[in-house]
Amino acid sequence: MNASAARSPAWQLFVPKLVTVLRHGYGAADLRQDLLAGLTVAIVALPLSMALAIASGASPATGLHTAIVAGFLISALGGSRVQIGGPTAAFIPVVFNVIDKFGMDGLIIATLMAGAMLVLAGLLRLGTLMKFMPQPVITGFTAGIAVSIFTSQIKDLLGLDIDKLPAEFVARWEAYFGHISSFSLAATGLALATLTLLVLIRRFRPRWPVFLIGVSVASLATLLLQLPVETIGTRFGGVPTSLPIPHLPSFELARLHELLPAAFTIAFLGGVESLLSAVVADGMIGGRHRSNGELVAQGVANTASALIGGLPATGAIVRTATNVRAGGRTPIAGMAHALFILLFVLVAAPLANYVPLPAMAALLVLVAWNMSEIERIRQLMRAPHGDRAVLVVTFLLTVMFDLTVAVEVGVVLAAFLFMHRMSEVVALESHVDLVEEDREESASDLDANQRASLPEGVEAYRVSGPLFFAVANRIEDVLRAFGRPPRVFILRMRLVPLVDASGVTAIENLIARCRRDGTRLILSGLQSQPREILSQMGIVSDSQHVQFAADFSEAVRLAGAPAAAEGG
Repeated sequence: MNASAARSPAWQLFVPKLVTVLRHGYGAADLRQDLLAGLTVAIVALPLSMALAIASGASPATGLHTAIVAGFLISALGGSRVQIGGPTAAFIPVVFNVIDKFGMDGLIIATLMAGAMLVLAGLLRLGTLMKFMPQPVITGFTAGIAVSIFTSQIKDLLGLDIDKLPAEFVARWEAYFGHISSFSLAATGLALATLTLLVLIRRFRPRWPVFLIGVSVASLATLLLQLPVETIGTRFGGVPTSLPIPHLPSFELARLHELLPAAFTIAFLGGVESLLSAVVADGMIGGRHRSNGELVAQGVANTASALIGGLPATGAIVRTATNVRAGGRTPIAGMAHALFILLFVLVAAPLANYVPLPAMAALLVLVAWNMSEIERIRQLMRAPHGDRAVLVVTFLLTVMFDLTVAVEVGVVLAAFLFMHRMSEVVALESHVDLVEEDREESASDLDANQRASLPEGVEAYRVSGPLFFAVANRIEDVLRAFGRPPRVFILRMRLVPLVDASGVTAIENLIARCRRDGTRLILSGLQSQPREILSQMGIVSDSQHVQFAADFSEAVRLAGAPAAAEGG
């Protein structure tokens, strides 16, 4: 981007989107739409929050309290218009390990430390750097977390009688096989029936509240058939009908040192997942979030959640997408979702006593499958050998050890891989800043002479230097800066010597955005390595939405001609 681009005052990067929305005007019709969206999200979040808490080794009430307090603050203070916050599946293995080693008080202290880290990261504008996480690392640890979640649910899926479940992956499976004789046919049958129902609803009625319907039907079946399975009431004694009073657990300074790695993991995972969710939300509504303001809000929300004995919280991609599909367009929808959950706790919490734990396990199995990103893994396994190695190593370390080790090793491997690729580039001319300052939305940075030669409705942008994980996220920002989508967008890539998996992901996102906006994309001047990698990962010219041109002159000629008919 051009360094001379106009910048807003630094303090504006931390202004909550709620303030921005209210400044622009907010009426009764907007409130009705946001309340409806908030209710829809609350219906999804109710059973999910309890299930996530149970899988993390905490009580179901802890999940609800987290969704209420952290969910409200993330929406009220955050830098995204439609982000929904609360407990998420990504935290399950991390939180389970912390509770197993240090107890609930240890988790509260670690979450408080993580909250402070997130606030500091936002104030230091490290949100920009978090965007540069390599795609194979993200996919690797996300898939590893999905496997860990599935593994954690075997006990309730099969109804096994195990008093203390180990935290380690191998030890868990040894415990399962050692107690397989306690297998419960009723619990397994109920879990499989619930999972089948969830899949069928997701397949044929995707707009229905699948989790709430599945859990409700399973609870009714358990009650009517008097099934001998554990429920929330029998294991946890029910859900309180009030919020806990904020308090600080007693601790010694030496314990802070012990909990520092866990706090760092919580802060890192919360920051990365919240920004990933915000990016997804931007793509769905065509907006732009404030990454550093979002980190500050996440830090405040996690601190508040810890003070009431809650779980770590972050942006939830599924709930955020549900919010957008339900019509939510402002942070008030997220705040309303938290208030609707609070209303349930105050009025109808006793109903949760009848929810069977095998049904909650089935719900989390579906969540784990959705997290696994099978299609993304298949695509990345067609990437260069180095990217594949980073993906596999990060995945295995997440499953066998922990997330902190996996991310550290994955990022270091990705950095060494990038340096190796750079050493193979004989000549390189780049004018791309490796670290772009976080800023507000601004006008295009296109060269004036270049634009003067373009036909009406055509825009172009030249990429100079390697399109790797540290600059890939800036591609879509260029198209967004034009305001009104152009008829044709030319991406000049003659000066791009190489593309990695994250660069391909960025181009895929650009193609998807162009399709939504009715814009034809032309890639010009592709060198041999980028052309080969794009082809390997399934990006080819279709003469309708995506075209390749040998050079810029040919691209301009193609832009002036109408697109070929579909299939032509």
